Amino acid sequence: MQGILLALVTIFAWGSIGVVANKIGGDANQQTLGMTLGAFVFALIVFLFRMPTLTWQIFLIGFIGGLLWAIGQVGQFNSMKYMGVSVASPLSSGSQLVIGGLLGVFAFHEWTKQIQFIIGFIAMAVLVVGFYFSAKRDPENAVVEEGRNYTKGLTALTYSTLGYVLYVILFNNLAALWFNVHFDTLTIILPMSVGMIFGALVMGRFKIKMEKYVYQNMITGVMFGVGNIFMLMAANAAGNVIAFSFSQLGVIIATIGGILFLGEKKTKKELVYVGIGIVLFVTGAILLAIVKSKG
Repeated sequence: MQGILLALVTIFAWGSIGVVANKIGGDANQQTLGMTLGAFVFALIVFLFRMPTLTWQIFLIGFIGGLLWAIGQVGQFNSMKYMGVSVASPLSSGSQLVIGGLLGVFAFHEWTKQIQFIIGFIAMAVLVVGFYFSAKRDPENAVVEEGRNYTKGLTALTYSTLGYVLYVILFNNLAALWFNVHFDTLTIILPMSVGMIFGALVMGRFKIKMEKYVYQNMITGVMFGVGNIFMLMAANAAGNVIAFSFSQLGVIIATIGGILFLGEKKTKKELVYVGIGIVLFVTGAILLAIVKSKG
């Protein structure tokens, strides 16, 4: 029970980031830079309290991971601008799960048992159908589509997913495989936050306007850091499977928050589509967590 309660903090912290950032405003580059600055402040405080040992290998891995994360985050914020949070958020999370899962299976042989392949591919099929319903639109409602650009949104989502997936693979697979480096979350977050800031500046071509939106979006960086810490605590209390499953539920907060707090209008048909998409997405994420538990 304690693990589930801890995971709930991660759900709300991570699930609310897109809603809060878009409520504050600013372009995707300003939102990302603000988020990275907030994450750096949070990581620095954690570092000063914990004082972990940092080797050059850990710093390098963390820095590169932060760069990749920044690519993913800029793309995600852009996709939210073009498609809306309630559409972009489930598509982003789901595509990361599917592509990351496939790479884990075929590149790193993470599935070794027949039951893992059976449940895993069922989960991915469920997720793909969930994507379809999450992005499905009602052609009869032209008002909802005003200001939307799904082509640009999907383009942003593509490089966002690539950045996020490479970031996860680097930490979960390549760090140990290539550098023989092992670390915990609290050790890596400071060098990662430095890489995040540099990556945000690179993605903005060092021309980001330092307006109020940057500083106000620092709160999303703190939310990101809090989510990370509680994710780790949930994993320690209830195991990685519970923590993994519940962390995926943040998409519900993002989807509902986009509709309720950001005024993303939906027709009755689209609300039904979104509901179906959320159910399928959560089902697929839990099935993937079960696959992990079978390893």
